[in-house]
Amino acid sequence: MTVNVAAEQLRLFVERYERLDEEAKGLADDKKDVLLEAKANGFCVKTIRKIIALRKLDANTRQEAEALLATYAAALGMQLGFDI
Repeated sequence: MTVNVAAEQLRLFVERYERLDEEAKGLADDKKDVLLEAKANGFCVKTIRKIIALRKLDANTRQEAEALLATYAAALGMQLGFDI
């Protein structure tokens, strides 16, 4: 009886994981569609991805990353062409 209960519990975990995996694939396809639509409307997908990554950071972490980028660019004699 215990083996049957454990097997049933295991099956439920596996099926739940598989459902979540399918949902994740669907969301990934939706995200891809959004970026394709943005590209079709003339937006740069690479830049949109960078903006999304920056928006995920908290303000302090983002400011530190921007300052470090500016420092490295200056050390290499590069002008970024925008304020960071």
